[in-house]
Amino acid sequence: MYYEVRTEFKEAKVAIAGLGGLGSNIAHALARVGIGELFLVDYDVVEPSNLNRQMYFTKNLGMKKSEALLENLQQVNPYSKYVAADKLVTADNVVSLFKDYDVVIEAFDNPKSKAMLVNLLLEHCKMPIIAASGMAGFRSPNKIKTKKVMSKLYLVGDGIRAETNEEIMNAPRVLLAAAHQATIACQILLGKIDLEEG
Repeated sequence: MYYEVRTEFKEAKVAIAGLGGLGSNIAHALARVGIGELFLVDYDVVEPSNLNRQMYFTKNLGMKKSEALLENLQQVNPYSKYVAADKLVTADNVVSLFKDYDVVIEAFDNPKSKAMLVNLLLEHCKMPIIAASGMAGFRSPNKIKTKKVMSKLYLVGDGIRAETNEEIMNAPRVLLAAAHQATIACQILLGKIDLEEG
């Protein structure tokens, strides 16, 4: 069956800050729906410990995540544009990096980095931001939700902070959260937000 990419997706520019478990899986999902341009930002390298939840392969070990993901996405969908930036996102560059994008998806591991990105973009930019918090462990997948918490801010997660080492990040729940973030990005671009209340 032939699949036609929607015009809203072809013309969209989406930025993903952080290319780990969330970001790498979000990028794959958005590449598959045909987002016109994906901006991929991370300064880290692919390590063996990443392979339990991140969309990389053994051939990518030792590569910069931005370069590895760009290479992988070109195999998934060579018709979209991918811009890779091997950068640490800081308070000094966050606005200049992301100001020209239609949607910014926060996919950092570090809570301080998450807060910095969200707060500065909310203060200085107009695009919607999709953030995530609370997806560790093996609790019910039904606890992961997407909520609109402000006019320009959506938050994905279960709202529960991991308290023990057993509640590490693992593929099933990280993939769920990444799917939530990719889905709300698509809804925003289509102008059709469909979220349950509460």
